[in-house]
Amino acid sequence: MAAILAALLWPRFWLVIEEGEALRYAFPATSGSDFALRWTHSVEKEDWEERFQIQTNGNLMLVETRFKTFGAGVPAAVGRETRLEQGWVVMSGIHRPVDPLHVQAAEAEHYRLYFQGRTLDLTHPGVPPILTFTTREAPLLTMLPARFGTWWRQWRSP
Repeated sequence: MAAILAALLWPRFWLVIEEGEALRYAFPATSGSDFALRWTHSVEKEDWEERFQIQTNGNLMLVETRFKTFGAGVPAAVGRETRLEQGWVVMSGIHRPVDPLHVQAAEAEHYRLYFQGRTLDLTHPGVPPILTFTTREAPLLTMLPARFGTWWRQWRSP
């Protein structure tokens, strides 16, 4: 019983996604964990992906961006290295703090989260949610509603 209480009450580090004031998802994370957001660019109609890393202080850092074509809203150069990789233009070495990260996950752009080898759709029909990505240290007990939301949504392999 003591082990169960300790597991529920011991603070852990989490990547959290909030929609307005509501905690929508919570994922166990560690310093150095990374995740990616992918969506369809509204003008270019090609996928765009940004990779973020959780820093030792818990802040989120944009570290890489990938896209298929140059066009509207695409930077000419960013980061330390730009290369072509399997049909993607990859710009890495960015190191831009983005904490908290706010995303309007419109259905037309089909936003997806890639984290720990899984993919999660972030969009839903209707008004596009504004999602806020941050980190938090908290016990599992306080994250249970968001964890159930995460488990309830359909996860699929990438």
